[in-house]
Amino acid sequence: MTAGNQETEKRGGDGRFKEGNRFWKARASHGRPPLYNDPDHLWRDCCGYFEWTVDNPLCEQKAFVHQGEAVFAQVSKMRAMTIAGLCNFLGITRETWIDWRNKRADLSEVISCVEAVIWRQKFEGAAAGLLNANLISRDLGLVDRQEHTGEGGGPIKAPNVTDLELARRVAFLLAKGARESDAQESQNGPSTSQRNNEHEGRHAGTGVGAQRARGERSG
Repeated sequence: MTAGNQETEKRGGDGRFKEGNRFWKARASHGRPPLYNDPDHLWRDCCGYFEWTVDNPLCEQKAFVHQGEAVFAQVSKMRAMTIAGLCNFLGITRETWIDWRNKRADLSEVISCVEAVIWRQKFEGAAAGLLNANLISRDLGLVDRQEHTGEGGGPIKAPNVTDLELARRVAFLLAKGARESDAQESQNGPSTSQRNNEHEGRHAGTGVGAQRARGERSG
């Protein structure tokens, strides 16, 4: 079978790859993996994976109600690009891809570009709501993970506190707060309540009762 016939079998009459979820059948070639001595050769095959991903969206069967009757239809959903999917398409293992990234200086630029394309496709797909944002954010390392554990990595254990002990602790905190407040007021001068009492005392000395008392003393 010629390469042209193989390409015709993979694509439909409109030139697009046939729709389906059989990702394991996506291969750039069969047999021994190519050595990729030419960076352009690797780039072309990676672009073939990009095209396959776009031309083969995931299919989900959904039920709809139309004129009072339940009907089923297939809904296309965006397929996320992944390094694992790319390796499957190229017919190599993920370890081989990592080895190329670390040791193949002649392929490093292409590998960086390919990984940037995959990162951007997943990020933009999640940002648009076409992909699961939680899964993609974890995959791209965009989530800050904070794990809280107890002693020895076990669960956190809350101490058992009786109602009496809890009341004592609350009373202690209240008393401590009151002492700190008094100390702060002593440093800043008389408190507001003290100033109010002095102000009321001065006004009380000018009232009718005070004047009558002064008249009695003078008589």
